[in-house]
Amino acid sequence: MSAQSLRYALRVACPSIRGVTAAIASYLSENGCNISDSAQFDDPDTDRYFMRISFQSEEGRMLEQLREGFAPIAEKYEAEVEFFDEAVKRKVILMVSRFGHCLNDLLYRSGIGALPIDIVGVISNHTDYQRVVVNHDIPFYCIKVTRENKPAAEAEQMRIVEESGAELIVLARYMQVLSDAMCRKMAGKIINIHHSFLPSFKGANPYKQAFERGVKLIGATSHYVTADLDEGPIIEQDTARVTHAQSADDYVSLGRDVESQVLARAIHAHIHGRVFVNGNKTVVFPPSPGSFVSERMG
Repeated sequence: MSAQSLRYALRVACPSIRGVTAAIASYLSENGCNISDSAQFDDPDTDRYFMRISFQSEEGRMLEQLREGFAPIAEKYEAEVEFFDEAVKRKVILMVSRFGHCLNDLLYRSGIGALPIDIVGVISNHTDYQRVVVNHDIPFYCIKVTRENKPAAEAEQMRIVEESGAELIVLARYMQVLSDAMCRKMAGKIINIHHSFLPSFKGANPYKQAFERGVKLIGATSHYVTADLDEGPIIEQDTARVTHAQSADDYVSLGRDVESQVLARAIHAHIHGRVFVNGNKTVVFPPSPGSFVSERMG
């Protein structure tokens, strides 16, 4: 068994109770595990505690053994717990409409290993990117969505998600609004990206509207999807500066670049278990030394 296969991570979220950090560290030590990276945050506003640990199981204990042994601690501290193998890629479904910059960026990052995900399918309501996806040996599903067939279309989308074993849905500029039922069913498992002009410039051509108003900063926001449109807990944001000398097309080009980078960083944080939903906000821990990510993933 390789050392890489024994590199694990642990996520814990629980009420803020004295002794939880010591209990976790003691458990891992007593079970032959060596902690390589640890981050924790105690939020006095929500009275919640969050912790993420990377560790090596030096005595060969498997994840299931560690999960079972940890159960009494989880019960004592009323903790939500997840053990996972950092070497195993998370299965992801991408959804896209007619803007392909985020899709193409994610296909590239996944292909070179910069974003360690297993893209198990791409769903679209158009066929524009079918050839691109198929050329990457990834299944492509075109599911048309209208007001009349929306429930049936979403049922088909969920069938694909469940049968593929996907743990995450990424809306890579998918321009259909998901139903409240789908948002609730996949809570914390759908990530979206959009420009950060909301609510200033809604509707069509937001970058053109920004250009006409002389905006000096272009931004993008990636967040978890909730039933409240574009108001879910924020994972990642960034901006790019523009000047009066740039055109509306420049705004669009820069905006797409920022969107692609922000979405990739949000996915990277999620799949490595660094994001915790904390009410309407998130706690996002920095990358651990063992995860590959450049400062801007650009």
